[in-house]
Amino acid sequence: MDSKQYDNVQDKNIEEVMKQSYIEYAMSVIVSRALPDVRDGLKPVHRRILYAMNELNLDYNKPYKKSARIVGDTMGKYHPHGDSSIYDAMVRMAQDFSMRYMLVDGHGNFGSVDGDGAAASRYTEARLSRISAHMLADIEKDTVNFEPNYTEEFIEPTVLPAKIPNLLINGSSGIAVGMATNIPPHNITEVITAIIKIIDNKILEDRETDLDEMMDIIKGPDFPTAANILGVSGIRKAYRTGRGKVIMRATTYVEIRGGRNVIVVNELPYQVNKARLIEKITDLVKDKRIDGISNLRDESDRKGLKIAIELKKDANPEVVLNGLYKYSQMQETFGINMLALVNNEPKVLNLKEILDYYLEHQKDVITRRTKFELAKAKKREHILQGYLIALDNIEEVIKIIRASSDTRSAKDNLIERFGFTEEQVTAIVEMPLRSLTSLEIDKINAEMEKLKLLIAELEKILNDEKELYLVIKKEISEVLRRFSDVRRTQFLDAPEEIDLEDLIDDEPNVITLTDMDYIKRLQLSTYRSQNRGGKGIMGMQTRDEDIVSNLFIANTHNTILFFTNEGRVYAIKAYQIPEVGRTARGTAIINLLNLNPGEKIAAHFPLTADLETADKYLMMFTKKGIVKKTALTEFSSIRTSGKIALSIKEDDELLRVVMTDGNKSAFIATQMGMGIHFDESQVRPVGRSASGVRGIKLRENDFVVNAGVFDDDNKVLFVSENGYGKCTESQEFRKQNRSGVGLKVYKVTEKTGKLVSINFVNDNEEIMIMSSEGIVIRLRVSNISTIGRSTQGVKLIDVGKDDARVISTAKITETHLEEEEVIYVNEDADDNNE
Repeated sequence: MDSKQYDNVQDKNIEEVMKQSYIEYAMSVIVSRALPDVRDGLKPVHRRILYAMNELNLDYNKPYKKSARIVGDTMGKYHPHGDSSIYDAMVRMAQDFSMRYMLVDGHGNFGSVDGDGAAASRYTEARLSRISAHMLADIEKDTVNFEPNYTEEFIEPTVLPAKIPNLLINGSSGIAVGMATNIPPHNITEVITAIIKIIDNKILEDRETDLDEMMDIIKGPDFPTAANILGVSGIRKAYRTGRGKVIMRATTYVEIRGGRNVIVVNELPYQVNKARLIEKITDLVKDKRIDGISNLRDESDRKGLKIAIELKKDANPEVVLNGLYKYSQMQETFGINMLALVNNEPKVLNLKEILDYYLEHQKDVITRRTKFELAKAKKREHILQGYLIALDNIEEVIKIIRASSDTRSAKDNLIERFGFTEEQVTAIVEMPLRSLTSLEIDKINAEMEKLKLLIAELEKILNDEKELYLVIKKEISEVLRRFSDVRRTQFLDAPEEIDLEDLIDDEPNVITLTDMDYIKRLQLSTYRSQNRGGKGIMGMQTRDEDIVSNLFIANTHNTILFFTNEGRVYAIKAYQIPEVGRTARGTAIINLLNLNPGEKIAAHFPLTADLETADKYLMMFTKKGIVKKTALTEFSSIRTSGKIALSIKEDDELLRVVMTDGNKSAFIATQMGMGIHFDESQVRPVGRSASGVRGIKLRENDFVVNAGVFDDDNKVLFVSENGYGKCTESQEFRKQNRSGVGLKVYKVTEKTGKLVSINFVNDNEEIMIMSSEGIVIRLRVSNISTIGRSTQGVKLIDVGKDDARVISTAKITETHLEEEEVIYVNEDADDNNE
């Protein structure tokens, strides 16, 4: 026996060989087959199919080609794993019940929701769908890396440019070795809106977008087969951790046919086989696990899915439905596992991470495309510069060319004479005679000017990250414009999920804030009306170094917007403010809001649910007399991390925030009793990050104490620091132009002290006044004297100590009084029952 045939035999430990081989196999399955890339949301087979179709020029507006041709090209060039696996993957991308946004436009039999398979690839045809154009856009502009294919004859992309967030909008599922992914599809409008929100926060506020903001926009999965999602707790868990469970439930309605109830099912949970579901329900009826069904028919047609479940005469539809949900696939669980490849490593991602990785990919794609286009533009500019030099010296150029023995010597002679580069001289030698006309010269000059503008624009994008984000926003907004659609999957309340807000009575509360930012909440009924001039009752026990700075009225379910001295705004629900005893100090507000060090609450505004999307404005007034107006919709979805509300100067601070409809009068009052009344139309609406305009011109050592907007039938209630006050009819204050010094609106004397507050009231309302000692008095407006403009008023509260003073006031509206009356009636009824 020839011993040479054993020369290459090596002794190996079989355990180590098996281990190493299995690891290599596992990594191959994980990286090259089963898991999607976080950037384009595609597995290799899907990416190769789309790229092969792009190479075949199968755009959405071109004729279809046989599926067998597409499968053959994909297998022969890029994916040597069998034609059936390639065709199955392509078929799924063309099924409207599998993909939320189909990437392949199929022509022929591509299967059905009943589980029917597609026709053979020789019978069907396909081309890229319209949305796939955005998956492959700019791939020829060096936007992504390419690598050799398995034969090293061709190259293929390692990832697609993917201008659409495909991983989320179409989802993905796959089983690798030791791990699996199951990402549900989402609505493209919600996902792109969330991405635009991330970009806006970076550009306008220079901050990251938190997960709660994203979840306010992306409500949950949006399945191609529609149906319903039961509850949101599983969705929120999945978005926070990357893993969670979503309960899907069929959409049904009950109709009467021939005197009998018929349950009609018109939408099924995602990936449920209709034919198997009907078989299952039939078996359940035969086995008597579900009672009350007399007949079952599949009435589906080209218009859509329709299963009719006819009930017996005495059957209760709700009881039968509950049985179907329990025992059949009319209710299914989708286990979310958002696992994807990040730098070729599998990683479980939450919602924020998926969107951030996608945005980073887009930054890389746009940067590479911009560099490609810049190099191309500079190359063309270089050629045109050569043209212009040659045309300026055309006689000499022609003479040199004619005197040269051949093309090479002509080039060398031109380079020696004019200093042309090889690229320039080649273009000049090949320049056609028509380029010598004056019209062609004008065209070259015009092209040169356009190139200079283009180069400047491209360099700006590369040098300024905000410009880069603006390009991404513009392009993804165009995708949104083209493919925006309404949500298909709707949400139903889960029986086990109870909203905390539903358990809390919506009633008026008094919210008190101290100078050291301690806050508390009490029911309005804690304070009863008194006569003016009284001593009031203790409203808060403060420390010696702390004083009460503000109080206001808000309902328990109101969202409270808190504005700070740094011009930021934060939001919490009123019921999240701890309710404590009347004399208690309360809780430090830093425990409720993520305030920056040194940041203090300067103003507040209670926002009811019906106003959060209303066509209204927030008007802001500062201590230095600046006024600003911004649309209320810009203050939606504010979390405890806050957002910018206005730009404010260092020596100024925000004082008051009010809501208006754009058609009211504005009024500003100062501590020395000056005031100005002007139409709010003189203040145009601006964005959140903008600064305002001057509302009143202040005299030396004077500052604004309060401001707001009112209707013509309001009275203005003035309160001074020594407890004096008055009402004055609004007609007493003539309108002026914004930015003037105003009129005398309150007579400030040593007895009254300086002006502290103004409120716009009517006789059916009440006012609460709080002193620096924490004393609160509640008065009826009708009991306060209505007198002229330049008067000092009457005593409203006895502030007590010499150094005590009025700090804040709050108006109790007619609505709050009506709600309080209901509470009193209920309390009296409870007392009688006892």
